[in-house]
Amino acid sequence: MSKDNMVKGNSIVVSENPVSFYLFNSTRSAWIWLIIRLYVGYAWLTSGWGKVTSDAWTGSESGTALSGFVGGALGKAEEGGDVSGWYATFLESFVLPNASLFSYMVAYGEVLVGLGLILGLLTGIAAFFGSIMNVSFLFAGTLSTNPLLFILATWLVLAWKVAGWYGLDRWALPFLGTPWGRKNT
Repeated sequence: MSKDNMVKGNSIVVSENPVSFYLFNSTRSAWIWLIIRLYVGYAWLTSGWGKVTSDAWTGSESGTALSGFVGGALGKAEEGGDVSGWYATFLESFVLPNASLFSYMVAYGEVLVGLGLILGLLTGIAAFFGSIMNVSFLFAGTLSTNPLLFILATWLVLAWKVAGWYGLDRWALPFLGTPWGRKNT
């Protein structure tokens, strides 16, 4: 065993390399995550706000836009292309019958993810739910910015301890009892 590793109880703890330590544990890297957070948060907030203010998503015709989106995804599944059969079944049997509910969930979910990332509040959780939405859109055959946003959201989830340092997480996470505080800088 190398001198960098140590035995702790029944476990061998492998020391972290300097690059990943800097990126995921040091608040000195928080400026990198701030830039990424603001970019991803802005993308989610503007997308969600467009839906929240649209009657086809959250107004008198809620579910109309989502039904059209799902219809397009189902068309891609029939062509044997971009949408898997199991996901098409999920969309057809669960999402379409509840299109109005899912429409509200998507619209307000996007706004909440965007606000969480921009404010740096519960950054890891916000990024996780953003990545779930990105994957859902990818499964439905929509590329757009989803692959990039998914990768960035995944990195934000990994960097949750420092990604919100320049944000409300700096105070909220210690208050909530998470494992880091100011002494770990």
